Amino acid sequence: MGRLSGQVALVTGAASGIGFATSKALVCEGASVALCDRSEPNLAKAVEALGEQAVAHVVDLANPDDLDGLVPRVLQRFGKLDIVHANAGLYVGGDVSSGDADAWDRMLTLNVNSVFRLVRSALPHLKERQTGDIIVTSSISGHMVIPHEPIYNASKHAVRAFVHSLREQVVSDGIRVSEVSPGLTVTPLLDSWPADLLAPILEKKAGLSPDDVAEAIVFMLSRPRNVVIRDLVILAQSAQLVRPD
Repeated sequence: MGRLSGQVALVTGAASGIGFATSKALVCEGASVALCDRSEPNLAKAVEALGEQAVAHVVDLANPDDLDGLVPRVLQRFGKLDIVHANAGLYVGGDVSSGDADAWDRMLTLNVNSVFRLVRSALPHLKERQTGDIIVTSSISGHMVIPHEPIYNASKHAVRAFVHSLREQVVSDGIRVSEVSPGLTVTPLLDSWPADLLAPILEKKAGLSPDDVAEAIVFMLSRPRNVVIRDLVILAQSAQLVRPD
């Protein structure tokens, strides 16, 4: 039996990258997983790869009606929810002076507001059961200042503040609230990185794989219930921050 046998997890941004790797790791540990993503074709492939313990939920997290209906759909399918992994996110870097404010809004909606709404939706069920885990994918950018990505930095700092204050609100309900903060991870989010910043990192193999992050998340979830890994920063051993000239 796996370490998470019998548990039900909801993972957003699950069709690729860290979300898919985490879903796969959870299935391998015996959990049933509701994979949530807006890309129906990619989600279908992900669920097919994971087998009968995985169920697809096509959802646009930027749409409040879609998002608010997600947890009820998962509960209708599985009857309970043990793990909420708020993982979906966007990356927008660059200079503020030439930035696209509409792109910032889209990123903040997904990286910040959708996390708040998803957690709010799940909390009544978790509180009623007096148990559960909420894990948010943050970033090393939430622990430091990286000049190339001020708005992205802000979104991840906001997530960290939310996680730490929420933990204090729900600790008496038996709910653990954690964040995992990876360094640069080789996922589709890197498609938006400037080539001159990305090339040296890939050359030095200084990025994490999604599986690296997924293994860390399983470690966090599989601790005894009296133990919470409140923050887990995970970096490639050879990682170096690359800043624009």
